Amino acid sequence: MKKNINVLIIDDNETFIKELENNFSSHAVINVVKAFQDSRLGLEYIIENSKSFDILLLDIIMPEVDGITILEELKNKNINKKIIVLSSYKTEKTLKMISQYEVDYYMPKPINIKILEKRIMGIESEIIEQKVDAKENKVEIEISKMLHDLGIPSHIRGYQYIRDGVYMMYKSKDKLIGITKYIYPEIATRYDTTASRVERAIRHAIEVSWARGDYDLMEHIFGHSVDYDRSKPTNSEFIAAIADNIRLKNRLAI
Repeated sequence: MKKNINVLIIDDNETFIKELENNFSSHAVINVVKAFQDSRLGLEYIIENSKSFDILLLDIIMPEVDGITILEELKNKNINKKIIVLSSYKTEKTLKMISQYEVDYYMPKPINIKILEKRIMGIESEIIEQKVDAKENKVEIEISKMLHDLGIPSHIRGYQYIRDGVYMMYKSKDKLIGITKYIYPEIATRYDTTASRVERAIRHAIEVSWARGDYDLMEHIFGHSVDYDRSKPTNSEFIAAIADNIRLKNRLAI
């Protein structure tokens, strides 16, 4: 199983940090990316490397910079992370201060490592879902940008139909997904229209693209099809070529 939960620890107790690191060193899912006994260095790391971790294990009472200050900085800089507060201070005042921030769990010390592990694993699905949503949003933005660069204005119906079709083909494990049997009917259902109208709108959008699009980009995506003496790509070829291009870009980025 791939380690997919990256944990950052900020706690001034060196023994406790080592205990956590040793416990999770061979864990199948949880990975301690960094641990700081010096809270000031920990805060600097968060600001400079906010994408490197998913969960912050944070002590509250520490010299240099206390946990409340770190929570304030996360909020001010709009750094949204899952947070588990670990502290031996459980006064009403402390709990009230913590409640002002987006904290997922508060665990009083001494910590039971097995319970901590359970809490971390309990929010794994949320972390994975957030990562998937971010990735899908990135793909949708890439598709939209490519269609704009290809000269398809967003106000025509074919633009939205092509965007949906490209995304459907991108996500499909079957690279030969049928445009007539699957994509047209699916899009038609979404927009309360007919498959034949979807087909015509996409064809019109491709014709607009051929007249207005970025020639270099078209040549890169469609190759010899850009030759104006030859026929334009079919709806299926157009959508498949864009989906393959986006798929390749994301594969190379991994």
